[in-house]
Amino acid sequence: MKYKALEIVVLNIDMDSHGLKSGDTGTIVEIYEPGGLEVEFMTGTGDTKAVLTLRDSDVRHLQSNDILAVRSVDAA
Repeated sequence: MKYKALEIVVLNIDMDSHGLKSGDTGTIVEIYEPGGLEVEFMTGTGDTKAVLTLRDSDVRHLQSNDILAVRSVDAA
C-alpha cells in the first residue's frame, strides 16, 4: 500500500497518549522506507495536535465513502 507525501490518511488505532482516536485524520509529511510515515494531526483551526512516526499499517487511505466529523480534544 503506497502513500504519497501530503496525502490525508485515517488513523486505524487509538493513540490515547496524544489524544487521538481511530478515525482521526492526519497528513503525511514524510515517508520512511520501508513502511514508516511521519503524520501530522491538526485541530480544525490549524494548530498541530501531534506529529507522529507511525507504521503504514497504523493508517489507511481516505476513501470516497468516508465522512469527516468534528470532536473536541484536550489541549496539547
